[in-house]
Amino acid sequence: MPVAQHDDRIIETSIPLRLDSLHWSGFHTRVVLALGITWILDGLEVTLAGALSGALKESPAMKFSNFDVGLANSAYLAGAVLGALGFGWLTDRIGRKKLFFITLAVYLTATAATALSWNVASYALFRFLTGAGIGGEYTAINSTIQELVPARYRGWTDLVINGSFWIGAAIGAASAIILLDPAVLAPDHGWRLAYLTGAMLGLVVFVMRMWIPESPRWLMIHGRPDEAHRIVAEIESSVVGREQAGDDFPKIRLRMRDHTPLREVATTLFSTYRQRSLVGLVLMAAQAFFYNAIFFTFALVLTDFFGIPANDVGWYILPFAAGNFLGPLLLGRLFDTLGRRTMIATTYGVSGVLLALSGYLFSIGVLSAQTQTIAWMVIFFFASPAASAAYLTVSETFPLEVRALAIAAFYAIGTGIGGVVGPALFGALIDTGSRNSVFVGYLLGSGLMIAAAWVAWRYAVAAERKSLETVARPLAFLE
Repeated sequence: MPVAQHDDRIIETSIPLRLDSLHWSGFHTRVVLALGITWILDGLEVTLAGALSGALKESPAMKFSNFDVGLANSAYLAGAVLGALGFGWLTDRIGRKKLFFITLAVYLTATAATALSWNVASYALFRFLTGAGIGGEYTAINSTIQELVPARYRGWTDLVINGSFWIGAAIGAASAIILLDPAVLAPDHGWRLAYLTGAMLGLVVFVMRMWIPESPRWLMIHGRPDEAHRIVAEIESSVVGREQAGDDFPKIRLRMRDHTPLREVATTLFSTYRQRSLVGLVLMAAQAFFYNAIFFTFALVLTDFFGIPANDVGWYILPFAAGNFLGPLLLGRLFDTLGRRTMIATTYGVSGVLLALSGYLFSIGVLSAQTQTIAWMVIFFFASPAASAAYLTVSETFPLEVRALAIAAFYAIGTGIGGVVGPALFGALIDTGSRNSVFVGYLLGSGLMIAAAWVAWRYAVAAERKSLETVARPLAFLE
């Protein structure tokens, strides 16, 4: 059991190594399911927003333009940025588990409200609030993945959970096919019912979240070592049938604290670990522009340049989503074996090159809607694990006390630079009706990904199969 010296709040504990020594078990599978379903809902949410853009343009009440679609999607991302920052700070301060329920409540309420939108402004506002809930989920969930999953499975688990977004995308695409069929529902009713359905499905997550305990690593630093020990003992009993003896593992000494001052957070991120911060920022910004610019305007390209009816867009999203999920699923193991630097650089670089090539073919008009979709499917087979690796990199290469806020900060800055601008920019480029203008946007995304690949190869941390406390010692660590 952890032994604390109450006069100076020093604790000696073997909890991190005990958690990392465990083999994969039903407990870890439940964690993956409970966390992955949130990403499924996010995928459902974002896909609906993309697939429904044509319906919003045709809606007699909303009458969206392409710019309005891009603006609303940018509002969603702006909300995610601010939500990540605010909830990220709270995640490090009050714990991972409490934030699970707060952010989920914000997300569900705002999604239901989106279905009741009456004009562009109200729709954008509710999308902003929905994004705030999802942004908070990013920080709490990625922190929890790192702190509960054994080191040798950490990379693959993180990528697959983040990649489960695309299961939701497939569900959203299939739903859109039905809900946007004018023979089934009126044009102004289908998109509203789609958002309401997404909110109702989200209620299931409340029950599944009960499976996940608070992070023992967070508890032991924040003055609750007995609770941390009890949770680890329960996990060990479910995995190996008994509590492991703490004396069988090396211990680390920590000085417990109530919170980490923001000044210390800033010093850690931008002075102590400034090189890691550069890597995290570049990876986040590149994938945010690449992903959000293309995916949020996916439906617009199909409808405006290939003449695909809005209610048929879902058929094209299904193979696109399949490529995005299969990438992390099949390549994720390599992040734990070949290593982080090799795989991050490879996936970013290949994605950038393929986007430039397919963008050129699009600009000269040799692609059909079907071949364009196949091209995107192949591109995002590599881009999906690349994007997930950005979250993996930030969440495992900074100390525990600032982990959630680090995820939030680099997600916010990266998305602010690349994600918020991207959809609005691509919406405007598509509005020109010029394939060459859209190609310029694709080249910009391609260049960012290739630059990020070089940065990762040169500066990324080889964190594979290492304990979090080895990759980045806690700020509370004592020699």
